[in-house]
Amino acid sequence: MILYNVTVNVENDVAAEWLQWMQEVHIPDVMHTGLFVEYKLFRLLSEVEENTGTTYSVQYFAKNMADYQLYQEKFAKGLQFEHSRRYKGKFVAFRSILESL
Repeated sequence: MILYNVTVNVENDVAAEWLQWMQEVHIPDVMHTGLFVEYKLFRLLSEVEENTGTTYSVQYFAKNMADYQLYQEKFAKGLQFEHSRRYKGKFVAFRSILESL
């Protein structure tokens, strides 16, 4: 199993709208690619001194690395572009890939 984790710190003035958009539009769009079998959405509860917004972790689970790579090749750029266009200057994100052992 491959875990594609996207950690996003969103400015508080757009956090509620961002969360709604993620749950109603973006995450369903990612899942409709058919390349992930499950997702989980978390909000960071511990405060990080340098963060001024709210931090979330969106975790997408793929069966294998081939599915993740296909997602990156065919879908990631467009979906990330839409996110960046909507929330430009209002978020910071980083992505990581993990493999279950």
